[in-house]
Amino acid sequence: MSAEFYKFLGSNIKKRRKELGLTQQQLADRAGIGLNFMGKIEVAFSKLSLDTLISIANALETSVSELTDFSKK
Repeated sequence: MSAEFYKFLGSNIKKRRKELGLTQQQLADRAGIGLNFMGKIEVAFSKLSLDTLISIANALETSVSELTDFSKK
């Protein structure tokens, strides 16, 4: 996957998190990952596995397809 994909994905995760009024810590707790890793995902510094992406999507009450929908650029 390209760096652009991860930047877009991180931006979408952050946007949805803010829509729900969650902090990074709250989202990390819901998704079962560390706060540091959550922050790195949002700024595309770290790549995530499909399992982690699914956990984040579930925590954000959305789908993986919504988080990765490039047509919403």
